[in-house]
Amino acid sequence: MKPIIELSDLHKVYRSDGADVHAVRGVSLSINAGEFVAVMGASGSGKSTLMNIIGCLDRPTGGTYNLDGIDVARLSKDELADIRNRKVGFVFQGFHLLARTTALENVELPLLYSKPEISARQQRERAMEVLKQVGLQDREDHRPNQLSGGQQQRVAIARALVNRPTLILADEPTGNLDSRTSVEIMGLFQQLNDHGITIVMVTHEADIAAYTKRNVVMFDGTVLSDRPVEKRLHADVELARLIAFQKAELSPSLAVTP
Repeated sequence: MKPIIELSDLHKVYRSDGADVHAVRGVSLSINAGEFVAVMGASGSGKSTLMNIIGCLDRPTGGTYNLDGIDVARLSKDELADIRNRKVGFVFQGFHLLARTTALENVELPLLYSKPEISARQQRERAMEVLKQVGLQDREDHRPNQLSGGQQQRVAIARALVNRPTLILADEPTGNLDSRTSVEIMGLFQQLNDHGITIVMVTHEADIAAYTKRNVVMFDGTVLSDRPVEKRLHADVELARLIAFQKAELSPSLAVTP
């Protein structure tokens, strides 16, 4: 199988206060279509820089990066913007929704830049399609402040899906969510991945990374380890377990009278 992401001896060097900062040091990594990969590491390990390069938001200083067979280093700024819009969907920790627009309008936004252009009716139909896919077909007229954190993240996921990308990049997607909502969001990612969508997710939480299929751990700009998840968590099982635990905590204890 041909990799959708292929990094070879990748480097990224920043200049800071007259000194070179090596954020990524010689990373070689291949990710095939249909994989679900967590990129992990402490702050400063290089995982966010690597994610920015994979998402065509930044360029490497050295080495090569092929995205779905395209050498992105050879692309102009306009070509990079086009490939981001067509091939990559982004999900962020902070949701990044427009506060004064509805869920439907937030999801439609990437379609305004799609090539070839599609009609307003087609935009609405496709946005409704992905809102239904994430379980929010009855919230299309709600603004972000009328939605829970989990619902806002579902809108953000729908927005990432609306252009039918090859790849979803998620940067700490559960970072602002409680434990139950985090499991629900990971369940949605697992469902999307089961339908063939490739997902690469940055996280520092080992329990969240356990929902993926492969964990890549970075340290000091290099790949420290790269291995499949042996004891993978399944969101439907974990959610049922969590709900049962929460119900048990809320149940009043029975008093025993002598």
